[in-house]
Amino acid sequence: MFWLGGPPGQERLSGNPAAARHFPGLDTAGPHPAGWSALAPELAQALQQAARQARGGEEASGAAAGWRYQALPAQEGAWLLLRPGPAPEGPSPDLAAGQLDLLFNVFERLNIGLVLQDEQLNVRRANGSAARTLGLNHEQIEKLQGAGGQLPGHNVEKSWQLMLPGGQPIPPDDTPARRALSSGQDLPAERLGLLRPGAAHWRWLSVGALARRPADPWPPGVLTSLRDETAEQRVRQQLRRSEQRYRSLVQASAQIVWNADADGSFRDVQPQWETFTGQPPREYLGGGWLAAIHPEDREHTLETWTQAVRSAQPYEVRHRLRRHDGVYVPMLARAVQVTEQLDSETHEWIGTHTDVSLQDAAERALRTLNSDLRERVAAQTQELGHVSRFMALLLTSAGEGIFGLDRLGNNTFVNPAASELLGYSVGELLGRPSHDMLHHHHADGTPHLLSECPIARTLQDGQQRRVGADVFWHRDGHAVPVSYVVTPTLDEHGQVEGAVVMFQDVTEQVQARAELEEALHHLQLTNADLEQFAYVASHDLQEPLRTLGSYAELMARRYQGRLDDRADQYITFMLDAVTRMRSLIQDLLAFSRVGRSELEVTEVQLSEMLEQTQRNVQAALGSSGGTLTWDTPGTVMGQPSLLVQLLTNLVSNGLKFARPGVPPVVEVVSRMSGSEQRIEVRDNGIGIGNEYHERVFTIFQRLHLREEYPGNGIGLAIARKIVAAHGGTLTLESQVGAGSTFIITLPAGHTGGQP
Repeated sequence: MFWLGGPPGQERLSGNPAAARHFPGLDTAGPHPAGWSALAPELAQALQQAARQARGGEEASGAAAGWRYQALPAQEGAWLLLRPGPAPEGPSPDLAAGQLDLLFNVFERLNIGLVLQDEQLNVRRANGSAARTLGLNHEQIEKLQGAGGQLPGHNVEKSWQLMLPGGQPIPPDDTPARRALSSGQDLPAERLGLLRPGAAHWRWLSVGALARRPADPWPPGVLTSLRDETAEQRVRQQLRRSEQRYRSLVQASAQIVWNADADGSFRDVQPQWETFTGQPPREYLGGGWLAAIHPEDREHTLETWTQAVRSAQPYEVRHRLRRHDGVYVPMLARAVQVTEQLDSETHEWIGTHTDVSLQDAAERALRTLNSDLRERVAAQTQELGHVSRFMALLLTSAGEGIFGLDRLGNNTFVNPAASELLGYSVGELLGRPSHDMLHHHHADGTPHLLSECPIARTLQDGQQRRVGADVFWHRDGHAVPVSYVVTPTLDEHGQVEGAVVMFQDVTEQVQARAELEEALHHLQLTNADLEQFAYVASHDLQEPLRTLGSYAELMARRYQGRLDDRADQYITFMLDAVTRMRSLIQDLLAFSRVGRSELEVTEVQLSEMLEQTQRNVQAALGSSGGTLTWDTPGTVMGQPSLLVQLLTNLVSNGLKFARPGVPPVVEVVSRMSGSEQRIEVRDNGIGIGNEYHERVFTIFQRLHLREEYPGNGIGLAIARKIVAAHGGTLTLESQVGAGSTFIITLPAGHTGGQP
């Protein structure tokens, strides 16, 4: 790897230790103005051309003199990455065995269990960490190896149990090792639960499986990694136990594991790196991996990596790594050197990349507290403190009263709102039995037995309860109307360990409800008086109206045509007025009768109601040339006489408001809608504008002159009142010039809507 910097024509070339090894004439102690002389002419010329292109902002790559090269843009210069011809397809047997030893040694140092199984999943090798993680000793591991044994979850240890974090059991044919072997794909680490025969508690393991690939340094089979996370799982359980609202902190870390030569170059195939970045081996081998680092992070990454390689010290750096879809992901890169005890010389590096995008916020908070990021227990304890403070803030600032109870019903915490609403200080309530202090009597003064108390019952059965109307007792002895919710709190075994009660003072709501009920009662009385008045007035008006009508008709017979034209006109006006008044009084009486007496409800065939309706409107059909059709197979529950009146009013309305020159057509259809019949009365008349869809149902409301369309404007009001008395609805869909559809919903008959 080379660095090229300086102004054009005065470039200075410097290289890393690997460059010095391949090009002995190049001194890596400092930059060389004429460093190109250490390279073959053909290679130097190709690199100069690629460097110019990279300094122009574009990556360049190619091959020359037996070397493949890649030029990457950088600030004030360019990086030149070289690697020799194609890498060997796989390691030699001796090298593979050595690498396998190193792999088991390194994972042992990292306290990660490693188990090698053949294609029949027989255990061929396992390190000490694997034995400790599985709860076995070396003698038991050797026994499994000697007998051709298998891992838990397979034939030998059928009594061992495996499960997912969610509690789902894992069948023997679906273990990570089995899936990796059958699919030929590497399986990233996943957390699994393990219960050995005779064990009292589950152990939690992080299990990953690598299926062998041609370049992997182990025989055909599968390599399984095991890391004991039982302590971490217990910490998580303790956090969940402490959070009353079951807040869960879930941290997922997907790692990329890679290895490099002693000089820091990638020489072997890196399956996980390849899967994440999308780089094929020809791009990332050697120093080509640097191309996947964000351009702004490359210089710092290379400096840190070069320093770690030279000093043989652990490597750690944060940078952004390009994912296969082009998105840069924040990563924490770490690596340690693998050495032999005899010479302490670095033979290779084992490293990981960890996605830290989900942990950045937590890490920033922890850094402000100057805590150790590597101590997970300390980190989660700090998070628990944050959650506790947040919950305390919620309790303090909440407007509702909140208090907590232990299993025996004693107060464990009380927020300021509860203290203020009940008149007690917090200290007076803590540790005292809640029922005896706050909930000892009903609103009427009768004792409230503990066995009947909803809060006490929740402490017994663990069921949440909502109470809309109850009382708590104030310190000064008066009852406070409240509504409340009592929610149980459970321990890690799902057993009730207490409860939380959240309540509101509903004094104002109770008063408002009482005032509303009183106003409603007065309104009902007023409406009844008005209906009685309308009925009596309409009934009593008929007698003088009949007298007036009789004398008007008598005058018309005796004097009409004998007096002047004006007198005849007056007589005609008087007769018309009597006729309109008689019609209005009859309609008003009909309106007042609806709902005055209790309905006589029976199951009614809609088709029979339509037949009666047709007879009622026969004269209108004949005079208008209109038609009435229906398709109503269903039944409804109602009073037949009122339903006939309802349908007659709506059909008459459709026949009356016809378009000029167009014979009216009225169609009635019905269908079931849940437990109701939906009845539609459609016509092809003049239609009604949207702004009048509600107005037409108001009594005495007319949209047209009486000379254009006769009537008193009360028919639709009667129709809606009839429907409301049956517990249904009546609505309108209409547009001017496009006809109208009146939609009725009524309770369906018991036969399911079929005749």
